[in-house]
Amino acid sequence: MLFRERAFEGAYYLAGYAIECALKACVAQQIREFDFPDKRMVERSYTHNLTQLLEVSGVKVQFQGAVAANEALGLSWSVVKDWSEASRYTISTTEKSAQDMLLAFADESTGVLSWLKKHW
Repeated sequence: MLFRERAFEGAYYLAGYAIECALKACVAQQIREFDFPDKRMVERSYTHNLTQLLEVSGVKVQFQGAVAANEALGLSWSVVKDWSEASRYTISTTEKSAQDMLLAFADESTGVLSWLKKHW
């Protein structure tokens, strides 16, 4: 909807934020009820850095295997990983960069979010 309405900044920002939330859902999946989570894992999950969140998520090795089997997924990650929470303040996001992010985000066979949904 944002993209269709030419709100490229919002489309880009919220797609990246959704990836952050998906990675944090993978982190949360590792924590069992009534257990104390590992303090370092918790501290490292308090970030917006997608590369760091992938490391903490518990699915990094599986993701690397999926990237090895699907080069396009790796290309999608190369687009997504550069997202920053500071992009919410950017007023010059181009249509192309928003479109690239949305494809890298949601494509059924190569989208990062599509892959993460299967692992949270």
